[in-house]
Amino acid sequence: MAIGLGSNEGNREKILRRVRRDLAAHLRDVRSSPFYETSPVGGPAAQPDFLNAVVVGWTKLSAPALFTFLRESEFAAGRSRARGARNGPRPLDLDLLLYGNEQIRSRALTVPHPRMTSRLFVLVPLADVAARRVVPGTGKTVGRLLDEARLGSTESVRPVGP
Repeated sequence: MAIGLGSNEGNREKILRRVRRDLAAHLRDVRSSPFYETSPVGGPAAQPDFLNAVVVGWTKLSAPALFTFLRESEFAAGRSRARGARNGPRPLDLDLLLYGNEQIRSRALTVPHPRMTSRLFVLVPLADVAARRVVPGTGKTVGRLLDEARLGSTESVRPVGP
């Protein structure tokens, strides 16, 4: 299972560190990428850069239960889907990127995340912790998808700290 973490409002690093701790209570064999400062993709043009990371691990929670936990975590951090534009500024954004080798298509949940294969802010940190992982439905590894996405992307993705 892989979860994308992002924040571009408030104390971004504190928010992401807290959510990593919260996720660790529901996951085994947790690995986390470093943080990356990334340019916003989609949404309003005038918004702060994001801090992004990816967490991978194993969970006994079902995909829908994990998705519900992620949404509850977003709301607890102050996210309101009712306010602002789609992909606008938010204190916390959590995306269920991968869930084992499953491909899930429901009204509420699509896994693998439908836009992850073209987004550097997802692929760069995911490659740090799972570069050889094959993304279901693509037949390609995260590393290969990252190489392909870099070719046409204008996204800025910069490592933060040591």
